[in-house]
Amino acid sequence: MTPSSGEPEQPEPPITRLLRQWQEGDKSALDAVMAEVHDELRRLARMHMRGEVRVLTLQPTALVNEVYLRLAPLGAMDWRDRAHFFAMASRLMRRVLVDAARSRNAGKRGQNQVCVTFDDARMADPRGGAAPDVLALDAALTELAAQDSRKAQVVELRFFGGLTVEETAAALGTSPETVARDWRFAKLWLHRAIAKARPG
Repeated sequence: MTPSSGEPEQPEPPITRLLRQWQEGDKSALDAVMAEVHDELRRLARMHMRGEVRVLTLQPTALVNEVYLRLAPLGAMDWRDRAHFFAMASRLMRRVLVDAARSRNAGKRGQNQVCVTFDDARMADPRGGAAPDVLALDAALTELAAQDSRKAQVVELRFFGGLTVEETAAALGTSPETVARDWRFAKLWLHRAIAKARPG
């Protein structure tokens, strides 16, 4: 049965509607989107800040606020849905964390690492159980992207963006099975790349 034969259309999800309004020029719609996802973004921020962080001034609220500031100029994008929004938010969160780590480490090589943890598989240091610092992860992820961009995107969406396997598949236009396979491969690849790059 088609919608024209009387079947009611599925209601548009609130975030999708707000993203469309933002795209059409309603700047207040971004504030409404952020209100909808603020708790989830803060949860992600807390997760990223939960690692071994030394002398770090960036806090979860500041991380979310910085993501908001970097999202604000992007209203004209062709926003599709919640997964697309979190795809961009995850990329921005990665950039904010990397910028913060570089700023803290300027002139203090290796002294103020901003460390991160992989929730379901922590990318642990095989020698001591420490989480990799965000700069090491960023370098390894950039290297992975040069070899296989989709696998790097899967990590960015799942780790930095906190998307589920299904949401990641929707954002990338692929199947959950492919995402799960890419995620397993990428975690192992990144683990080895980070261990190999670690001095000593």
